[in-house]
Amino acid sequence: MPDPGPSGPSIPEQRSQTTTPVPDVPTAVIPDLPVAAAAFGLAAVAHPPIAAPPPPPPATPPVPAAEPALQRVLGGPTGLGTASLSLAGGAQPTSTPSPPPEHPPVASAEAAAPRVADPVLQRVLGGPTGLGTASLSLAHALPEPAPVLPAPAPPAEGQAVPGLYHHPVPEPDPARVEEVSSRIKRWAEDEVQLYPEEWEGQFDGFSVGRYMVGCHPDAPTIDHLMIATRLMVAENAVDDCYCEDHGGSPVGLGGRLLLAHTALDPLHTTPEYAPAWEESLGSDPPRRAYRSAMDYFVRTATPSQVDRFRHDMARLHLGYLAEAAWAETDHVPEVWEYLAMRQFNNFRPCPTITDTIGGYELPADLHARPEMQRVIALAGNATTIVNDLYSYTKELASPGRHLNLPVVIAEREQLSERDGYLKAVEVHNELMHAFEAAAADLAAACPLPSVVRFLKGVAAWVDGNHDWHRTNTYRYSLPAFW
Repeated sequence: MPDPGPSGPSIPEQRSQTTTPVPDVPTAVIPDLPVAAAAFGLAAVAHPPIAAPPPPPPATPPVPAAEPALQRVLGGPTGLGTASLSLAGGAQPTSTPSPPPEHPPVASAEAAAPRVADPVLQRVLGGPTGLGTASLSLAHALPEPAPVLPAPAPPAEGQAVPGLYHHPVPEPDPARVEEVSSRIKRWAEDEVQLYPEEWEGQFDGFSVGRYMVGCHPDAPTIDHLMIATRLMVAENAVDDCYCEDHGGSPVGLGGRLLLAHTALDPLHTTPEYAPAWEESLGSDPPRRAYRSAMDYFVRTATPSQVDRFRHDMARLHLGYLAEAAWAETDHVPEVWEYLAMRQFNNFRPCPTITDTIGGYELPADLHARPEMQRVIALAGNATTIVNDLYSYTKELASPGRHLNLPVVIAEREQLSERDGYLKAVEVHNELMHAFEAAAADLAAACPLPSVVRFLKGVAAWVDGNHDWHRTNTYRYSLPAFW
């Protein structure tokens, strides 16, 4: 086994702004959010491109078709009674897009600033006033343009849950998938010694490279994708080794999680006791993985992005502890109690860093807005129910009783296994519609490029997460309920 290196995390100097390096895999660029600008009646704002500037538009350009994620944010939810929630003039669902409308009149340069009705939000965006404070306004903090999505390719094998509300996505860029897969395996084997040789097949079958490339289509470089990939692998190592299949147990989980969390949120203690803590960070694979993944993350993220991630990881660990407590007491929660637990024990830490992986920053005051927190929470809840549905047969085949939404609904509401599963699909669909409505409302109330891009990134993560579950036939298979 290679030497794991010195124990304890290094705390590199953090920058106040995220820098976007030159892409290591060249990508084309598109103008910054032309559809969003047209839909909100705003003039498109030019920004320095990541690679090469786009060609000049013709004299009367048509509005380009929106990407699936942006169509969804602008279009709002679909179904009876939802037409008034659309921000794009009745956009059709992404699976059957309608022809683009004619280009609306372009606003003048003086009118190009976003118009926000909420006076509290106006104050947040305006920033401080007085001499020398003009550069601190959040309303002018625009992100770099995102690279264009890869060209469509034939979809991978795998069946979607019948009746599940979802959006198809382009196949992840195979060159990026291969490179991320190669790098993450080297990291797991050489840097953190994450798993013994007999677990190699399971690691490969997880297909984490495809997962992260599909969830972050706007990542400017492989290095940005690797930040998310290391964190995803580390989180799964903690779940498997502390809670689940590979030696996990609810007994004593709180102590293990607390000590692992100090790899994310460092202990500040006296010189006498600091060395013992630093040595503990290399004592098992989950802590080694947390320490290393976080070390890479803080090199790129801003301090506020790092702090928000730590907060969401604490939420995740709290959810782990609730589920463990129910396992120790053999308690089957009410459905609402289970959904409360799943709001914490869920994927939230992944979409919440979508701006870091995209190479820009959503300002902290905007990320902390209750409306944005609702969008992120609903996205995490919906994607986690996706996991419950696709992993249903896998969990039932494992030793012991595993709680998931279909099981809890069936037991608490006295339904058959099939009816419990089908009702869980309905719960997921309601959460997805609520997520899309909340995102549409927020995009209308605060149409800043950084906000709209972040909402697009979260929507892309939701879609990519579903697509990974659908196509990962190594791990998942559907029950025979249809």
